[in-house]
Amino acid sequence: MRVLMSGGGTGGHVNPAIAIANIIKKNCPDAVIEFVGTKRGIENKLVPHAGYKLHHIQIQGIRRSLSPSNIKTAFLAAKSFSDCKKIIKKFKPDVVIGTGGYACWPVVAAASDLKITTILHESNATPGFAIKMLEKKATKVFVNFEETIPQLKYPHKAVRVGNPLRGDFSSMSRDIAREHQGVTGKYKYMVLSLGGSMGAERINQEVIDMMKRYTAKHPEILHIHGTGSIEYEETKKMFKDAGLDKYPNLSLLEYIYDMPEKMAAADVVINRAGAMTLSEIAVLGRASVLIPSPNVTNNHQFKNADVLRKADACILIEEKDLGDGALAKAVESLIADSSKRSNMEKNVERFAVDDAAQRIYEYIKETVK
Repeated sequence: MRVLMSGGGTGGHVNPAIAIANIIKKNCPDAVIEFVGTKRGIENKLVPHAGYKLHHIQIQGIRRSLSPSNIKTAFLAAKSFSDCKKIIKKFKPDVVIGTGGYACWPVVAAASDLKITTILHESNATPGFAIKMLEKKATKVFVNFEETIPQLKYPHKAVRVGNPLRGDFSSMSRDIAREHQGVTGKYKYMVLSLGGSMGAERINQEVIDMMKRYTAKHPEILHIHGTGSIEYEETKKMFKDAGLDKYPNLSLLEYIYDMPEKMAAADVVINRAGAMTLSEIAVLGRASVLIPSPNVTNNHQFKNADVLRKADACILIEEKDLGDGALAKAVESLIADSSKRSNMEKNVERFAVDDAAQRIYEYIKETVK
């Protein structure tokens, strides 16, 4: 099987694409898989690191308001469409798969024009601009949320497969994870907080405040916080200035490398509301406090978290509502009330698709046939 993948700009588009590529490789070791993206996107770091070849095209996102840059966008769209046709004709894929982001538009559109099987995957609850533009041309549309399907113009093409996760989330044992993380026999609870791999200044500030107000006063709670690489030094200074480094139950990390194990060990997870994060929380069945990023196109993260909030599967706090101990109060309400926490765990598990990886591969195989 020859597969051409495209999903770029942000990790939310690239990581699902890499996960799907890995699924195909696992089931079909002889598969030849290559990617298409831009020189500016995070795909330049993630795709080569995952071991896949990356072709470059020049394309940029369209502005929603009248802007001179849209003239350049239109020119680049036409050129990238032509460039993608050349890549496709040379590579000769059996299927082209797009996971969103403006970089995937010319790839999927060109493949459809060349009568090649095309598949889209939408991780978010609300379909993005590229997916909406491409769904008419697609052979099949994979979605993560059932709520996404009615929002499509061609819902008959859609099938819910869940999110393909990178890392061993589905088979992680809570008891083993808690033992490895030093929770067993020493702490009663564990709180895991973070704001993404790069970090989020506002979340770091609020977590430091929460530590001072709450977790530092509760030695039975192990609280591990991932600051993100950009924010580490500044957050570390706040941590030390507040005297929090003296508390053995509080831990500050620049980056969390063993995310599946730490999340499996946690009683409460504090995080952003990207689609991959929510899928991880759902598969592990964790109570969570979600703080959507307000800087995401189309407010995707809020819409993702709101689906869970309506099902009583998380606590949602928007950034504008943080402050005055709001985060500490939310976490304390979950730690103090085991029935509330247990109910939330059961509710979020309903959003999990444990066999997402195998479902995706089987659908791809059948669609290509």
